[in-house]
Amino acid sequence: MKSIDMKITEEIAVLSNRGSGYTKEINLVSWNGAEPKYDIRSWSPGREKCGKGITLTKEEVKALFLALQDIFSV
Repeated sequence: MKSIDMKITEEIAVLSNRGSGYTKEINLVSWNGAEPKYDIRSWSPGREKCGKGITLTKEEVKALFLALQDIFSV
């Protein structure tokens, strides 16, 4: 099985904590040496393991922000 290289280049926020110690986070992550992307996924304590997640470009994050802003604007 091919090894996957991952490096968190910037920690942005912890979105939630679970009783098991896992956290759901948004970070800037470089996968296999590529340009870092915004990444939302769950992480085990110590970040030894990660769950399935989603990576977004800066443009996709901006579009998501605008969509959420429309939903939650008061």
